[in-house]
Amino acid sequence: APRLLERIEASRQRGAVVTCDQYPYTATSTILAALLPRRAYDGGSAAMLRRVSDPDTSLLRDIAEEMERRGGADAVLVASTHGSAPEYHGKTVSQLSVCLGLTPAETVAHILARCSGTVSAIYFSMSQEDVHTIMCDMHVAIGSDGSAFSLQDTQGLPSPHPRNIATFPRFLQTVREHLAELDAIYLHLHGASEVEGIGSGEHHILKEVRRIVGPYLPIAVVCDPHGNLCREYVEGTTIIRSYRESPHTDVEQTIHFVCSHLLELLEHRRSITPVYRKLPLILGGEQSVSADEPVRSINQYMDEIEKDNRILSASWHVGYIRHDTDVAGCGVVVVPSSNEFRTYAEQKVDELAAFVWERRHEFHYTGLTQEPDEALQTVLHCSGKPAFLTDSGDNTTSGAMGANTWVLRQVLAKPEALQGKRLLFAAIQDPAAYTLLAGHTIGDTLPLTLGMGLDSLTEPVQLTVTLKHLGRQEGTVLFAEHGDFGGCATVSVEGLPIDIIVTDTNHPFVERHQTLAAGVDWMDYDVVIVKTGYAFPEPTQQGALCVMSLTDGATLQDTRRLPFKRIMRPMFPIDDI
Repeated sequence: APRLLERIEASRQRGAVVTCDQYPYTATSTILAALLPRRAYDGGSAAMLRRVSDPDTSLLRDIAEEMERRGGADAVLVASTHGSAPEYHGKTVSQLSVCLGLTPAETVAHILARCSGTVSAIYFSMSQEDVHTIMCDMHVAIGSDGSAFSLQDTQGLPSPHPRNIATFPRFLQTVREHLAELDAIYLHLHGASEVEGIGSGEHHILKEVRRIVGPYLPIAVVCDPHGNLCREYVEGTTIIRSYRESPHTDVEQTIHFVCSHLLELLEHRRSITPVYRKLPLILGGEQSVSADEPVRSINQYMDEIEKDNRILSASWHVGYIRHDTDVAGCGVVVVPSSNEFRTYAEQKVDELAAFVWERRHEFHYTGLTQEPDEALQTVLHCSGKPAFLTDSGDNTTSGAMGANTWVLRQVLAKPEALQGKRLLFAAIQDPAAYTLLAGHTIGDTLPLTLGMGLDSLTEPVQLTVTLKHLGRQEGTVLFAEHGDFGGCATVSVEGLPIDIIVTDTNHPFVERHQTLAAGVDWMDYDVVIVKTGYAFPEPTQQGALCVMSLTDGATLQDTRRLPFKRIMRPMFPIDDI
């Protein structure tokens, strides 16, 4: 762990933006095929399956070496074969090796061949000391890196990694065990989660941390402006501040701002309690783009408030409208530099709340926003390219699955309207369709059922496609994401000028290099359909046009159509106040 953290810090000193997340367990979880060398995939997934079906000595040696590096055959457990070989579930490679009468390396190859490469595994390969060392680093966040699944039906994942369920209880346990070593706590929380039986996940985490550490240990929070607040949550912190910019181009700047003040507070200890006001105002994130009014003026107003040395921070929190919860809605926070100035902070927070409220009629969608049929016609008639259409009801940056096929079916219903225009869907999530494609070779033509069939919006579509590319999704530079964000398969629809990137996760495509990693270049297309709300910087800069289509879905944009029952009332613009 120390060597890893030293390398990360060295990269940061050279100017790279590097952050990490960690789940606090000594076991990792990924695919069993992680034991294979990269060369095993030369020629694609089908070529890999041929190699593991008849492994040569070199391949078996490489598997054995990688397995030993991860702790050996006793440390590798088969979590799931996704139905292919349930008798293997919950057993280590060592145990299966004895049952099958094969060497551990041969056992790995055999399992992968039998299960078409689709095998989840857990690797018991880390030390508790390393877990604690990494957790204490200021640039490391706690994250489950897990998946949501039913506790009542675990047939799909019979031996899940406990990080899916208990990451944050484990974090709280670690805080409790190391309480005497803590000087302060920094938490980077979004604020938009809602957990059945608990309410806001972030509010619950902070409440439990504060219960453990007591009322006086400094706790600093950086959060997304599209997260919800309540008085108890805000007053449980010492410093809390959200990003100012949407899209969030100032994440690193906000972290530095808060952590600098936290360090200064440790040198000059004093009591600080943030001041919060809730507004009777509920907005979608797409109505609060910071380059546009009135958000630009609100940010400038907060900058002026912070010039006063009696005020440490001022922030405006748009809130998150996708959950029907009593904490939904906008709020403002002013943090005094000391509770000596709390009365003054009360005055400034009231002034900030009034400043935002007086501009409630000015909030609007930024850029061109249209109903779905008009939006599609607009991009198809655009003379330049590419024209971007955002499927805002299926916005993956706001929590949607990116699995809706509705816009695809909208396009397929009127093929004559395409007029030869080339379209790229970036992307549609369907893990089953991706797995099917990953088993084929580039150039194969095959029937494909695309659509998860969860509801009318994800209704399956029957297509004949040609596989153009198999690759891995890349993270966004904007959010400083690094690593592998899942598989992607790019296909061309037979008889139509339509390409589709099919993924096994709901990661957004908001930058050109992400499409290049999928084997295509969005600059080559007339129309690009992405699963976002407002247009991100690169589509805005590189596109001839950006249109937000007001589609239905999990991230419905029309606040008045959301079935709220638990929010504070009256609430603008649902109520005319």
